[in-house]
Amino acid sequence: MEVDLETLGWDARWAEVFAPHAAAGLQPARVTIEFNHLFRLATAEGEFKGQHSGRLRHEATGRSMLAAVGDWVAVELRRDERAATIEAVLPRRSWFSRKAAGEVTEEQIVAANVDVVFLVMGLDHDFNVRRLERYLLLAYESGATPVVLLTKADLATDVPERVAEASAAAPGVTVLPLAAPSGLGLAPVAALLGPGRTAALLGSSGAGKSTIINALAGAEMMKTQEVRASDSRGRHTTRHRQLIVLPGLGLIIDTPGMRELQLWDVARTMRDTFDEIEALAPECHFTNCQHRAEPRCAVRAAVADGRLAAERLDSYRKLQDEREGLEARKDVRARIEEKRRGRVMGKALKQMQKDRGR
Repeated sequence: MEVDLETLGWDARWAEVFAPHAAAGLQPARVTIEFNHLFRLATAEGEFKGQHSGRLRHEATGRSMLAAVGDWVAVELRRDERAATIEAVLPRRSWFSRKAAGEVTEEQIVAANVDVVFLVMGLDHDFNVRRLERYLLLAYESGATPVVLLTKADLATDVPERVAEASAAAPGVTVLPLAAPSGLGLAPVAALLGPGRTAALLGSSGAGKSTIINALAGAEMMKTQEVRASDSRGRHTTRHRQLIVLPGLGLIIDTPGMRELQLWDVARTMRDTFDEIEALAPECHFTNCQHRAEPRCAVRAAVADGRLAAERLDSYRKLQDEREGLEARKDVRARIEEKRRGRVMGKALKQMQKDRGR
């Protein structure tokens, strides 16, 4: 079935970037599902399964250089097989990335080319302001507009207080309480979408991401499951990232609940998430004050006299420590990669000299 690319977010800017690939006979496609290096691609000629070309995998210096859900890619179609080879990934306009889960120090793209990101948190045991701060860092770094959605408002008795807490942790960010199954609070969410616009849902399992999609679509598009009453945790109903077309409302990317959210590159956006601390920092006696044990620290003074919550400073310090540790691991990996490239270049040079001597 043919697809109108504009419903997938295609526009004149994408067409301009794609022009060299079009001249090479390739077709544009948007990644709708990623699963174990296999992809589902939406094209003007319908849906195709896809994989990266060997050349693209070989030239990629990391996972972030390869396709992710939401990416626009240039593909060579094999129409008889309903398959495609991904030859290039178009430059992203925005993207969410985190450190890949596990011990590997590598960037993982969670979603690409997103206009608005909904940070979803349930008004039950799932509510956690410190986790919200981490999601905000991820959202600010992406370049998309963050919006906080507090779900299960029909089951909570302290909605105004929770909204106030979330607003304090997310200054300047819209915070919307809602109860998706009944439609309560859904209209402001729908108003942030629109034809050709792409949203993404980030949150833990059981927060209600799939329920929001079903409510917006007016149909059971995503499976949902009950959460455990003891801790409000879900069972990862969504098992892979997926780009979904919402008729008349644009597109939305559903993501699995993240068991692990390690930050990747948030040096700049720490200022946005902790703007009250950054505003106080210039008043510190030392320009490089870490707000720990340094004398005449304006930030710690604000905590002492009640102008700044101690929990906010504690969270700021923990995230600073995590960022510094990650930067150190990145440096080590960069040195290892540089040595590896040096060995490869050395072998190639020796082989070239050997060939010339024949």
